[in-house]
Amino acid sequence: MPQVIGVTKAITNLNQAHHTFQLQPTTNPTFFPEWLEPLPELSLGEIEKCDRLRTRYRYYQAEGAITESTVNLIIIAPILELLGLYDPPYLIKGEKYIKIEIEDKDQILEGLIDILVMQERLWLILLETKRYGFSVMQALPQTLAYMMSNPTTENPAYGLITTGEDYLFVKLDPQQKEYDLSDKFTLSTRRENQLHRVIQILKRLIE
Repeated sequence: MPQVIGVTKAITNLNQAHHTFQLQPTTNPTFFPEWLEPLPELSLGEIEKCDRLRTRYRYYQAEGAITESTVNLIIIAPILELLGLYDPPYLIKGEKYIKIEIEDKDQILEGLIDILVMQERLWLILLETKRYGFSVMQALPQTLAYMMSNPTTENPAYGLITTGEDYLFVKLDPQQKEYDLSDKFTLSTRRENQLHRVIQILKRLIE
């Protein structure tokens, strides 16, 4: 009988994710063009909303550590609303249960995806949120594991890891077993609001 183990216990570092799923970072410089220019333009209303969200985040940040649930409430939920992802044809799944069978190890990995955006049965994007002070790179191994549970293997999968302050996009080709990352975007810059770029990339991914 297969051993059932949680994703966060089975996949604790990037080497384990690579070995378990036979994954590797791509060497193809054109593998992940979706986060690069040209990107959709933002309306004045969208820009103002992004600026309010950054101001809001800094307000909570000044009060001390921000929990994962607070990040979801003050940042992620408004972003999903801004992009219209709560309404048809999209569907939001919170704490989506996933199960991954690892045949050569006789294991079943199980876990919960924080937020999953779907269109019918197509997974559009997975959002893995983490508490303030947590590095987005620390969540990459588990995020790759969750992305490998996507039943739609003929299309690339996209993920977004965020702490509310930092944002990292992931693209995975489940057939070629390759993935790539965007640059890290952050709300800690003094001048430009990089949340603008995050929203632009999200808009492109759901187009």
